[in-house]
Amino acid sequence: MYSANFDYYRAATVSEAVALLASHPGAKLLAGGHSLLPQLKLRVAQPAALVDIGRVAELRGIRQEGGRLIIGALTTHNAVATSAVVREHCPVLAEAAALIGDQQVRNRGTIGGSIAHADPAADLPTVLLALGATVTVTGPSGSREIAAAQMYTDLFTTSLAENEILTSISVPAYGAAAAGAYAKHEHPASGYAVVGTAVVLTVSGGQVSSAHITIGGATANPVRAGAAEAALMGKALNAENIAAAAAKAAEAVTNPLSDYYASAEFRTHLATVMVKQALTAAAAKLK
Repeated sequence: MYSANFDYYRAATVSEAVALLASHPGAKLLAGGHSLLPQLKLRVAQPAALVDIGRVAELRGIRQEGGRLIIGALTTHNAVATSAVVREHCPVLAEAAALIGDQQVRNRGTIGGSIAHADPAADLPTVLLALGATVTVTGPSGSREIAAAQMYTDLFTTSLAENEILTSISVPAYGAAAAGAYAKHEHPASGYAVVGTAVVLTVSGGQVSSAHITIGGATANPVRAGAAEAALMGKALNAENIAAAAAKAAEAVTNPLSDYYASAEFRTHLATVMVKQALTAAAAKLK
């Protein structure tokens, strides 16, 4: 199927893109296009205008600033997955990016596009929530930061305004006392996460001193598994304690999604399985 007619604009800078969005209410941004183009062809989305930001150079790149990594919104999944800086200072993000789709998707898909699209089956929102990431967005009134925990408001819905552009992502670097892991049960056709879980753990004196455990794919937006986190605090990362924490992961899955591939009950069960896998993988890195 062909898309409905639309006007096409190519922005050279962020400011130009913001101005185009302001002058064309309801316009959609085009970056990698992996999510938007199928919607256009199916006429699920019928914007009057597209603003192409794919050539805005200032939106690409990865750099370290103090204890954080700043990643431009147009940085591809492959660039994140293969970045020496990301692999050294925030390896769980690189590992998750390497699991997205296939090589062709990773070569074109962008980290900002994935975050802004808010697909519940996407991998990166779950990881960014576990990392305590923030995103910077720019609009007519300037730039502002949004914490990952406040980014998502509903299914395919974010707290970005229609005239704002996601410009960068900031994630903390972590050292030898911390470890992260991402595990997912993926759809066999698309590679999307039916359920994905991310964990970031810090250990001090042989005991867990901080634990961030998140679950994506099971609900409209990724969620923190607070009960599972609490079950680990002050405990050793042994098999018994990991199993006990994973058993509590399902408590975070309220109003689970259900479709032809995975029922709500199956997704809830998968949350416990994937949390156990991710915790086990993170524990292995801390030995």
